[in-house]
Amino acid sequence: MKALRLAIILLIATTQLHAQNDLLGELTKLDSNSSAPVQATFKSTRIINGHSVETVKRNHLDFRISHRFGRLNSGSYELYGLDQATLRLGFEYGLTDDLMIGVGRSTEQKAFDFFGKYRLIKQSAGAKEIPVSVTLFGSAAIRTVRPVTEEELTRSFQNKLTYVYQALIARKFSERLSLQITPTYLYRNLPELEGDKRGLFSLGLGGRLKLSKRVSVNAEYFWTARDKNSTLPYYDSMALGVDIDTGGHVFQLHFTNSLGMIEKQFIGETTGSWGRGDVHYGFNISRTFSFDKKSKQAK
Repeated sequence: MKALRLAIILLIATTQLHAQNDLLGELTKLDSNSSAPVQATFKSTRIINGHSVETVKRNHLDFRISHRFGRLNSGSYELYGLDQATLRLGFEYGLTDDLMIGVGRSTEQKAFDFFGKYRLIKQSAGAKEIPVSVTLFGSAAIRTVRPVTEEELTRSFQNKLTYVYQALIARKFSERLSLQITPTYLYRNLPELEGDKRGLFSLGLGGRLKLSKRVSVNAEYFWTARDKNSTLPYYDSMALGVDIDTGGHVFQLHFTNSLGMIEKQFIGETTGSWGRGDVHYGFNISRTFSFDKKSKQAK
């Protein structure tokens, strides 16, 4: 009887072990035949000034505060720029996980901006590997500052508009490193300065280096295709910063030579030079609210 009991126990154990091995084999086979999108290429919808490939999730609202102080070389009387402030308030909403819209208002030129982003391609790993993520971006901005010159008095509503079109192309190379390239076309119905072209091509480069689970270093540069002999007082935009994720908020602390916080301004109208110390300290604060009933019920 003891031998029979031992045989039954061994048979049951062997059967269970065999079943587990079969299950593991099926799971391994499933994993090898499936693909998964790469998550969190960047922590925010912005790298610093410019947009990243990331979009706000469906039924989520991102309230964003962007702040720039004055120039560091303004001296002690201006407390090295801290006495001066420029602000942008923005709201961004996810219509789907891949499509979002946004609106913002800046103190610089008292500009209103409206934009949309669509995540066309997602980087994926697995059986069907997709090497990059591609997000399309389009925006329109209007300056509403009161005219102070005769030329501005005759500026029509149409001539206050600017349009921007971008393809955001990014790849997450590892858990720590992500890079993005951003071909851009900016069109002003009427440029701010005489002699500037209405259409302007630009190429943005950005990256993120993750230092820890919640901290990363970001960098960004926008090259503009202007004539080398141009006498316009504009420079390419460059920014360096740190992202800090606290769970509910994302804080972005950075230094940049651009005062404006929308594409029209930091790509087309940056007047600061890093070489002269025309650098602004600034920050972005992002807070996301969920209006997804299913996720609330799950909690």
